[in-house]
Amino acid sequence: MVETLTPFDPAPYEAWYHTARGCWIANREFDLLWRLLRPGAGEGLLDVGCGTGHFSRRFARVGLTVIGLDPDPAMLAFARQRDGAIAFLRGRVEALPFADGAFDYCVAVTSLCFVADPARALAEMWRVARRGVALGLLHRPSWLWWRKRRADSYRGARWDTWREVQGWIRTLAPAPRRVVHGYGIFGSGASVMGRRLEERLPLARLPLGGFLALALHRTEA
Repeated sequence: MVETLTPFDPAPYEAWYHTARGCWIANREFDLLWRLLRPGAGEGLLDVGCGTGHFSRRFARVGLTVIGLDPDPAMLAFARQRDGAIAFLRGRVEALPFADGAFDYCVAVTSLCFVADPARALAEMWRVARRGVALGLLHRPSWLWWRKRRADSYRGARWDTWREVQGWIRTLAPAPRRVVHGYGIFGSGASVMGRRLEERLPLARLPLGGFLALALHRTEA
């Protein structure tokens, strides 16, 4: 959930993740997605809309085999410079250039917020994933939405609700056997006290966070 979303200049985009606030937000987002998805070491993962490769590198560091995909050549060039061990490819989520079931998992961390047809994008991710899909989305309504919805830093981004996302899920075939979701980024994260308070919040039960995370699983277990 980068707050310098426009313009898409790779260097400041990546630098935001290394600020105190950006690092905290990225940690919260990654931890929540990981908790919901629960992939196994060595499994394959496609990071859709990978941008600078920040989350691609994080998934790779915990033992997954990762491919990053993005439509922006500048972002891909930057990502390749940061990590030559990960394959970063050009492509769009609406027409993924991979066979059915090519990956164990497919993830998109706030990248679907810039896709005009998120249901189609999700269907493509579901098609190439053998085991499951995870999404991180900008959530409306939330404290973050009320504060940032008109900010230039979020210009062009769509803010979704859980009800809307459920509509996307209903179009999938076959239907997921298990769907789990939760919320994060309830406050600004600017203060140490606020960050500590969030760590104690029941994330799955408070639908007020600015970050909506969900995982769709093909099996019950």
